[in-house]
Amino acid sequence: MMKRLALAALLALSGCGYALVGHGTNLLPPNVKTIEVPAFVNRTTRVELEQRVTQAVADEFVSRGRLRLVTNPKEADAVLHGSIDSFAIYPVGFNSQGRATQYQVAITAKIELVDHRADDKVLWKNDQYRFTENYQVNLESTDAFDQESRAIREIAVRFAETLVTSLLEGF
Repeated sequence: MMKRLALAALLALSGCGYALVGHGTNLLPPNVKTIEVPAFVNRTTRVELEQRVTQAVADEFVSRGRLRLVTNPKEADAVLHGSIDSFAIYPVGFNSQGRATQYQVAITAKIELVDHRADDKVLWKNDQYRFTENYQVNLESTDAFDQESRAIREIAVRFAETLVTSLLEGF
């Protein structure tokens, strides 16, 4: 027992060579203080998806406190352009009656962050930014449209959180 504890302590102290790549790095130059997030382009058939995602991304930048959100391009140090290229919902969990209880949402987007003050130099770009998230269905509710709207709002927030983390922390 004592040997196992000593071995575990030794392994913990050695660090095992694992680390999070990109942790703590900032992709933005220090002179970037403001950002504009124009409406994302919606290349899907899902109505209002671009509005929900754009608003969630803007809100996430504001909540992080690192950048000030502006709506006038002349005031922006950086501009985040995006398009939502695909959106799909797949059932992934079922109850004993065969009714879907959990769905997976998959979004593919094209994202580009440019330094507006440096002739739109690309700071970060991903033409195939992929986001997937599972969500539970409320089986008590009979309003499928309301459930879908709620799910899209929640998915937009999670999409924004992961995207802004990627942009600000280099993951």
